[in-house]
Amino acid sequence: MWRDLLPVGRAASGGYRRFAWTGADAECRAWFREQAQSRGLLYEEDRNGNQWAWTATGPDAVVIGSHLDSVPDGGAYDGPLGVVSSFAALDLLRERGEEPTRPLGIVNFGDEEGARFNVACVGSRLSAGVLTPEQARALKDADGVFLGDAMERAGFDPAAIGPDPERLGRIAAFVELHVEQGRDLVHRDRAVGVASAIWPHGRWRFDFRGEANHAGTTRLEDRRDPMLTYANTVLAARKKAHLAGALATFGKVDARPGAANAIASEVHGWLDARAADEQTLDEVVGEIIRTATERGERDAVCVQVARESYTPIVEFAAPLRDRIAKRLGGAPILPTGAGHDAGILSAHVPTAMVFVRNPTGVSHSPAESAEMVDCLAGVAALADVVTDLTSEDAV
Repeated sequence: MWRDLLPVGRAASGGYRRFAWTGADAECRAWFREQAQSRGLLYEEDRNGNQWAWTATGPDAVVIGSHLDSVPDGGAYDGPLGVVSSFAALDLLRERGEEPTRPLGIVNFGDEEGARFNVACVGSRLSAGVLTPEQARALKDADGVFLGDAMERAGFDPAAIGPDPERLGRIAAFVELHVEQGRDLVHRDRAVGVASAIWPHGRWRFDFRGEANHAGTTRLEDRRDPMLTYANTVLAARKKAHLAGALATFGKVDARPGAANAIASEVHGWLDARAADEQTLDEVVGEIIRTATERGERDAVCVQVARESYTPIVEFAAPLRDRIAKRLGGAPILPTGAGHDAGILSAHVPTAMVFVRNPTGVSHSPAESAEMVDCLAGVAALADVVTDLTSEDAV
């Protein structure tokens, strides 16, 4: 399975560009469908673009899975490891002669990374009602293509997207396996761990508007340079986050008109901010916005900020978390600053996460990795969890 999936969406950087509703995304979807059908599973796509594979229909289902899309030039493991491991866990259960006694589902959530339309977890957000159909259809990519149009070109009906309470109501528990995005398990010398919580996090778009002019003839004193205001804001974000023990990152920027010999007329930057609690996050982002606005006044640059997404703190269901940790021999419990579909669904379904050790600690990069022995440990752990959660006394 891993070899078959590995070439899909591979970029020259060695990383991946599996963006929502593109050719690479279609290849990933075809791969998922083939894996489901080859195992005799009931395959379906919901109206929000999520893919499901079921051993049986009915209530009180246990669902495992993750996503197959990527960030620009992302690694091979973030998302796909959870989907591949889910199919492998089912194979392992069948090898043991342990067909699940409850319906078991495997899911590939669509557009989890938000790399194309700048909102993460679109598929799960729509299903959970966190993102409205109107908001989703209004999203545009860098080329001005609306999400609805992209879905339609891929053969989906954008008019049908929206909450899916009936499907979520059939799920008794969702467990997402994911490569660890850090080195906590390395330091603990453990192959797998269990998530305790997801830090609150969000994305904000900063628009800096100044005046385009000639780079070689315009005096520094006469410039209204939005790049200067943007650069100051990037440095301020690092400082404010460091002082508060939070995280703040400007990882995407768009300067226009984009000429090397011209002062930009406008700069658009996207802030990703995360913290251990919502109050700290709000204070850090507020300080960054205040600093940007004050510097904009000095530079004669207009600054506007819009929050594009926000996820409050997610405390995973304690009974489910503790049960899984116990089943896995006292696996360590650790928090994460990364968002996941499991976090989005947690308000509607008991959810948990299992992490697999990442020796580099690097994620969202081609350097992201996991040793095969740890991946197989993750598969065995997931199979054990499914066995436990489909027993009569499970949640």
